[in-house]
Formats: sequence, C-alpha cells, structure tokens
Amino acid sequence: MLILGLDPGLGTTGWGIVAKSGSRLSHVANGQIKTDPKAALAERLVTLDRELADVILAHRPDNGAVEEVFVNSNAQSTLKLGQARGVCLLALARAGLPVAEYATRLVKKALVGTGAADKAQVQAMLKVLLPGVRLAGPDAADALAVAIAHAHVAR
Repeated sequence: MLILGLDPGLGTTGWGIVAKSGSRLSHVANGQIKTDPKAALAERLVTLDRELADVILAHRPDNGAVEEVFVNSNAQSTLKLGQARGVCLLALARAGLPVAEYATRLVKKALVGTGAADKAQVQAMLKVLLPGVRLAGPDAADALAVAIAHAHVAR
C-alpha cells in the first residue's frame, strides 16, 4: 500500500510517500511544492492543485493523509492555510483516494511517542524509520511524518 502524506501550506506544501507492507515501511519519494508569493491567491492555488495532480499521477498512491490546520494568532494566515488544505483534500478526493486527516499532535505522538515533540525529534525519527532518506526540506519531512502516522494509526 502506498500512502501519500501532505503538509499543506500556501507558500510550501510538503508531500511524502511511504510504502507499507505488513509492518514494514519504506520511503518512496518526498518533495515540496512552492508557490510564487507574488502571484494572485487563485493562481497559487491552481499551481498547488496542478502539481499535486502530477505527484498523484506519477506515484499512484492508494491512500492520502493530510495534516489538520492549526489556528494561530494571525487569522489571515490561518485562512490561507485552510485554502491550501482545501486544495490538498480536493486533489486527493478527485483522484478517488480515501483521505484521512490527522492533528499535528497525533502525528508527532505516532512517530516520537509524544505530541509535544519538536521538528528535530520528528526528523531524527524519520531517519530511524526510513534509513537513508533524503529529505527535500522541512515541509517534506512533516508530510512523510503524516504518511507514517497514517500507516500506524489506520488499520
């Protein structure tokens, strides 16, 4: 089973794919989709949608998992994050994939054992679980963490 994990963001959306065979996990691919901050919002969302479709077509995952939005003090930033997340959910649903959603704390707990883990701890655990993985960046690392959490939590 191939699982596509997504860490949504308007500026950068991370994606990561893991293969699950029984209790074994292996890294397939990871990357980051960046949008032009000078482009109009609608154009940025189209770019995100188009590039997610390309990732889905290239790798043909069986399941999708998306990190839930956290609310921060800047309402405008939260709204933009929500719009990017909506594009992620739509791309997965359009491809006919079952979609799961996970809170950040649950993702961290599934990987590290505590929901209060920091990014360094998550990335260190990724290197243990996926030996030799080369991370495309922090958003790709978060996306792989979402995919792994789905592999552990979903039955």
